Amino acid sequence: MACTDSSTTATPAPSLPRLERHGSASRLLVDGRPFLVRGGEIGNSSGEPGYLAEHWDTFEALQMNTVVAPVYWDQVEPVEGSFAWAMVDGLIDQARARGMHLVLLWFGSWKNSMSCYAPAWVKTDPERFPRSRDAHGRALEILTPFSEENRDADARAFAALLRHLAEVDVDHTVILVQVENEIGMIPEARDRCAAAERAYGEPVPPELIAHLQENGGTLTPELRIRWQDAGGRVAGSWPEVFGPGVWTDELFMAWHFARYVQHVAAAGKAELDLPMYTNAALPRPATLPGQYPAAGPLPHLIDIWQVAAPSLSFISPDIYFPDFVQWADRYTRPDNPLFVPEALRSIEAAENAFYAYGSCSAIGFSPFGIETIEEAPATMLAGAYDVVAQLSPLISEHTGHPTMAGLVKPVEDQRFPHRVTLGDLALNVTYERMAAPALADGVINESGDRPRDETRLPAGGIVIRTGADELVFGGIGLVVTFGPSPASEDTIGILSCEEGHFVDGVWQHIRWLNGDQTHQGRHLRLEPGRFTIQRIRLYRYR
Repeated sequence: MACTDSSTTATPAPSLPRLERHGSASRLLVDGRPFLVRGGEIGNSSGEPGYLAEHWDTFEALQMNTVVAPVYWDQVEPVEGSFAWAMVDGLIDQARARGMHLVLLWFGSWKNSMSCYAPAWVKTDPERFPRSRDAHGRALEILTPFSEENRDADARAFAALLRHLAEVDVDHTVILVQVENEIGMIPEARDRCAAAERAYGEPVPPELIAHLQENGGTLTPELRIRWQDAGGRVAGSWPEVFGPGVWTDELFMAWHFARYVQHVAAAGKAELDLPMYTNAALPRPATLPGQYPAAGPLPHLIDIWQVAAPSLSFISPDIYFPDFVQWADRYTRPDNPLFVPEALRSIEAAENAFYAYGSCSAIGFSPFGIETIEEAPATMLAGAYDVVAQLSPLISEHTGHPTMAGLVKPVEDQRFPHRVTLGDLALNVTYERMAAPALADGVINESGDRPRDETRLPAGGIVIRTGADELVFGGIGLVVTFGPSPASEDTIGILSCEEGHFVDGVWQHIRWLNGDQTHQGRHLRLEPGRFTIQRIRLYRYR
């Protein structure tokens, strides 16, 4: 065997992005190091490089490190078997030039339930590429998941995309891939095409039955109750095992959507093994399947999706509703890391980002339509992302451990401070929300009206317990007092408090805050209207 001169050995290629278990959660590793996605998803029609070129300065000003961008099946495969990659290559080149990463969204068979991004050669050949049908037999603008032709055509195109990435993206600008977009049946809960009707009467797949039997104690409550109320059967058709009705229709469709996605995702992973996920459009309260996009990767269907689509690393929510905390919590599980590819681009985005990273150990957060974000939300998101960027090494270190929390006022109106517990320390948090300052001309808007609710500034943050009596806070508009665990008779005092910032993970002191700013040792305060980071040391006395 010939000797190799180490001085001439080629530098190894960066390792593929991957997920790594850390405590009770998971971290995303990029180039072998923990990476928090400070993202923004561009609009669904904004993925062309010529249009996007003028927006990168905005992304940098927002302190983003990742752009979430669509790839369109009809554009990359305009003719069957003939692929065009200029749009994808342009995205990669622009992101690489700015030192940013990409999350690519595969708009394949479905986008927001519909098949609007299927190529013309698919759309115009319904005999070969059949549609879903409603109860009256009418064809819908939805490719049926019960067609192998539909599935295999999508899988071939997706595999070609990942094969191309393996060739041109050797430094892994692309770190995650979304398979399809907001899958779901609407306006009915299930497909009624002939193949679907046959499948509905077939036995529930044995791997799903085995999952029900082996994981009865950890199934989502909705699935467990439906199965048990139907008799807990271990064999039979879908209505026999889960009972007839619209909720069983949704379970049935979730299985078949997920199996379709599994085939597509597995074809891509065989070419390039990047982490992959599928996202969900969330239902409004008190709606039935079909009134919302039914059967997508929703939290009450996570068991179905995990069994049927094991090639997915996780499922994700697109959260546009005000109860962000509730939805984020439902997707945060030891077997499902939180990634929010779409969120409302509002003032609250700053608060929601803090909660996602701090309380859910999220691998990423991403408001939607980021290239059109308005000035006030942009300023607040940039401030929050700057805090997250500085705290990223600490957040990654404490991911999956009970030493970190996001501080966001609960939706319910509380008369008393919000109580947060970190081990034997109790934090009593109040939130100081204030109106946005006047614009340069001295008025909030053209009419000179007083600020409306949407012009208020956010209040929220992240706290990390870095030692027995040492904590780091980052955020805006918080007042925090400290107490011991109920079993202790100690009083908690403030030994010292300082404002500073982190540079490459190293603390840089700015000033001490031991007098007026802490109300003479009574509380920690991150003032409203300005994002800051403070490090506080406590002591105990009786």
